[in-house]
Amino acid sequence: MHFQNYSMRTKSLKKNKINVVTLGCSKNVYDSEVLMGQLKANGKEVVHEEEGNIVVINTCGFIDNAKEESVNTILDFVQKKEEGSVDKVFVTGCLSERYKPDLQKEIPSVDQYFGTTELPGLLKVLGADYKHELIGERLTTTPKNYAYLKIAEGCDRPCSFCAIPLMRGKHKSTPIEEIIIEAEKLAAKGVKELILIAQDLTYYGLDIYKKRNLAELLKALVKVEGVEWIRLHYAFPTGFPMDVLEVMRNEPKICNYLDIPLQHISDAILKSMKRGTTQAKTTKLIHDFRAAVPDMAIRTTLIVGYPGETEADYQNLKSWVAEMRFERLGCFAYSHEENTTAYELEDDVPQDVKQQRANEIMEMQSQISWELNQEKIGNKYKVVIDRKEGEHFIGRTEFDSPDVDNEVLIDASKFYLKTGDFATVKIIAAEDYDLYAEPIS
Repeated sequence: MHFQNYSMRTKSLKKNKINVVTLGCSKNVYDSEVLMGQLKANGKEVVHEEEGNIVVINTCGFIDNAKEESVNTILDFVQKKEEGSVDKVFVTGCLSERYKPDLQKEIPSVDQYFGTTELPGLLKVLGADYKHELIGERLTTTPKNYAYLKIAEGCDRPCSFCAIPLMRGKHKSTPIEEIIIEAEKLAAKGVKELILIAQDLTYYGLDIYKKRNLAELLKALVKVEGVEWIRLHYAFPTGFPMDVLEVMRNEPKICNYLDIPLQHISDAILKSMKRGTTQAKTTKLIHDFRAAVPDMAIRTTLIVGYPGETEADYQNLKSWVAEMRFERLGCFAYSHEENTTAYELEDDVPQDVKQQRANEIMEMQSQISWELNQEKIGNKYKVVIDRKEGEHFIGRTEFDSPDVDNEVLIDASKFYLKTGDFATVKIIAAEDYDLYAEPIS
């Protein structure tokens, strides 16, 4: 009897290592970091995308490719569980929120599925308690000089093509004082650049302050010591709070950069997409942005091949992109998503036509980007050094976000720079998406 107790006890003392695997967007990165912070505070051993006997997969359910990647990742780890190299597999995030019943049926070997709002439940099965006092405590997975700061969750927009409200729920802003606490904790760890994220930044504050309050939040954030850059991601064009531009112009810490997904420009398509705007209004908005902050870099994303997109709609979009000359642009082929209102429409643009349209726009953008980059040769910029890769130190200007935008390459055999530091450089050459520079003392 004595031995039996002893053996049971040793089993329960087995050292577990929890491996958190993140798929999808920066919002998921942020959620994984919060989960890892909670686990660490509970004394758990936790790693990000390394070996561990307990695996938590934070999935993405946005469009077909992302869903496929998430499902394949789950299947890989389920196989490892069957082989005995992994003990438990848990699944959380957007795919799990959206398709839990289907997943439970199709991949029953997963120990448990959790939705996007079920963090306390997930922690519980991992033997941890949700600690409310841990505002802003995260195990950051990005390079130490920048971090994502999520200021709101969910979305109230009715866009026809988008499944995010199904996966993330209604818009819910985080109070300014909580965001400041989190920003101060990040700054204390050496974070110099905050990238503000939400499904929709422009809606920030409407639910808790009864007004669009992004400008107030920015005025509070610039006072956080140690933070040198604040960057805005994912602003919705309809109802954009124009007072934000004034803060951007007057506050050197706020990068002259805005990520504003416009999706399309044809009035008929915008109407069907339920974007609440028109070609004329959108064009005016971009002109107003550039008038208010002349050297602003605008990043946008477009969707081609939406149901009913005619050749004329597409040509209109193409000529508009040529006219607007966006500093940064991504273009995607439409993905037909169930339970969205666009799903009721016929997905009538053939896949090869969608892809060809996306490729044509990206080719055009590559030329625009090359021309805009040539104009930068000889100019001086402040850059942050993110990493060293091969023969170069890789940095970014305030006009570039990590992973999606242009990079500045500095010859590491000639110059020494410290990762995470800022440097002033002069651009000596430029390609379509890369700039080459030398530091100036």
